[in-house]
Parts: sequence; structure tokens; C-alpha cells
Amino acid sequence: MLADTLVYAVSLYAVGKAIKYKANAAIFNGILQTALALLVLGDVAQRLIWGSEPNANMMLWIAGLALLVNVICFALLYSSRNGDINIRASWICSRNDMLMNAGVILSAWMVSVINKAWPDLLIATIIAIIVLRSALRIIKDAHAVKAGEKTDISTCCG
Repeated sequence: MLADTLVYAVSLYAVGKAIKYKANAAIFNGILQTALALLVLGDVAQRLIWGSEPNANMMLWIAGLALLVNVICFALLYSSRNGDINIRASWICSRNDMLMNAGVILSAWMVSVINKAWPDLLIATIIAIIVLRSALRIIKDAHAVKAGEKTDISTCCG
């Protein structure tokens, strides 16, 4: 949630500013998403080593509420997702958040059905890889936009 708040705050700051600020906001967004993905992968590794007992009910409720908020953000950004690199990066962040929320809901259901932790670990790993891939593309494309090497961002960022 803190990362989302920072992403949206920086993104809002960059709206209406020069392309340099928009690209920097997108780079910041990509860095935060990279950090999030790496933290999730680290958490998965820790839980593989030390074991874990996921609380399916808590996972389901928190992910459900977060999904509702992220769907609203996604919808608000959808029409502007191809406007500039900054808004595109925020839209990708919202999309990734929705994927994470849906993945947590799926893993909570699977954990409750089979009473094992591995679905949570598997889905967390898949989601982290998707987020990491998107984050690296955002950073790469934002650097290209900042350098003037790329102007069409409609296909950027994963």
C-alpha cells in the first residue's frame, strides 16, 4: 500500500510537467515495482526454507478489498494509459496490483481447499516474475523516452 501511495503521488506530481519529469516518475514507479517483486521473491524463499501456514481467510478478505480499490484506480487510468510514459507506468502498476490481488484470492482458495502452503508460494512467485518483467520494461522505456529515443509508448511496459 505504501508503494502504491508513493507511485500515485509521484505520478500526480509529474502530470502536466515536462517529459523529463514524467519519465523520472515512471522510472521511480519501475524501481518501486522492482523492489516489491524482489521482496516477494525473498519472502517466498524464506517461507520455503522456514515453512509457513498461510491464513486463507485473512488473505481472501485483504486481497478482495485491495482488488476493489485497484479496479477503481485501473478504471480511472484506463482511458489515459497511452497518453504518456508516466500515466502508462501508473496504469501498469494498477494492472499488476489487480493481478496480485486476483492471484492472492486464487491462492487463498487453493490453500483452504487442499490445506497446503505450496499454492501460495507458487502463485506469489509467478506474480513476482510478472511484476518484475513489467517493472524492468517500464524503466527501460522511460529511459528511452527521456533520451528522446522513443515517443510511442502504446506498446511499452508489458
